[in-house]
Amino acid sequence: MLTSASNVKSEFNSGKNQLQNASSDLSHEFKSFVCDIENLIKETASLTGDDLAKAKTRIAQRIEVAKQSAGEVGSSLAQQARKTAEVTNQYVHDQPWTVIGAGAAITFLLGFLLARRD
Repeated sequence: MLTSASNVKSEFNSGKNQLQNASSDLSHEFKSFVCDIENLIKETASLTGDDLAKAKTRIAQRIEVAKQSAGEVGSSLAQQARKTAEVTNQYVHDQPWTVIGAGAAITFLLGFLLARRD
């Protein structure tokens, strides 16, 4: 039973690290995207004709790259959420009384704190 609990803990820590990395990657990608778009807008302010068409193409390409990156991060987050749900489900099935006890303790503390507010 201890092995199961340690496996769950390691899975959660792994998921937490992956979530932080994905969040960091998404944040970096978004900042890079905004910076690139701002630079392209500044460059296109005085462009005409073929140069303007090339700049529009570059903007469209950059937007497509950002969409793909966001899609990949979203897919990764969804996959990690499914994995976390599976691990949690397995833990609840392996340790039902531990989970019931933890739920009861949290409920008791929450009720106690809410009763003190009045």
